[in-house]
Amino acid sequence: MIRVDGRTTDQLRDVTIERGWQEHAEGSALISAGRTRVLCAASVTEGVPRWRKGSGLGWVTAEYSMLPRATHTRNDRESVRGRIGGRTHEISRLIGRSLRAAIDLKALGENTIAIDCDVLLADGGTRTAAITGAYVALADACRWLGRPAAIVTSVCAVSVGVVGGVPMLDLAYTEDSTADTDMNVVRTGAGGFVEVQGTAEGIPFERSTLDELLDLAVAGCTRLTELQNAALATPPAAGPPAPARAGAGAGKGTGAGSR
Repeated sequence: MIRVDGRTTDQLRDVTIERGWQEHAEGSALISAGRTRVLCAASVTEGVPRWRKGSGLGWVTAEYSMLPRATHTRNDRESVRGRIGGRTHEISRLIGRSLRAAIDLKALGENTIAIDCDVLLADGGTRTAAITGAYVALADACRWLGRPAAIVTSVCAVSVGVVGGVPMLDLAYTEDSTADTDMNVVRTGAGGFVEVQGTAEGIPFERSTLDELLDLAVAGCTRLTELQNAALATPPAAGPPAPARAGAGAGKGTGAGSR
């Protein structure tokens, strides 16, 4: 079956990952998946939340947001509304959980890495693109911090679904909005599943369909892992200033105010 955009059912959209998009962030990446574009920026600060102090463990957290005209019609900024929406909370927590599966928090030391994922243009798969791009930003932030060994595996995500009775990989908005079944799969480069979110919009799906969707997702994530590795193997377009001293993160000079 050939889809509206010319892809086969098991084909990803064109994906590019460009590092170093934000000069002041310790790690950043712009990921494009078809027409969906998400800017991911990793910020390093010395210290951890109060509840984690003295544990010897670091912390990784994430925030997700969408620009007002990332979609067909303008959405108010959530800061103007005065509250963060439930969908935003859900996706932010999903990204954070996914990234923590890729990192050894003890090896990170008592440092915090916050990842901001801002959707510039939405055409389906924004949360999965955010996870895939955020990992690249996280890896660069760990390098900047002088703790590359904190990264123990990669992590990426992709959507799959059943559209018109046909299982498909990497749904664009027109497919996602009419899908019979919609699923997001988060997987590590080592092959483990972090999260599988699947919903039947109408008719419940069979076990055989679930297996077929997971097979599609595994193949898609394998390709995304290759693209992440290729991006991290090439020099970034730009980047933050070097750490204030060797072994940054063990002392002063790693906070946002010292950059």
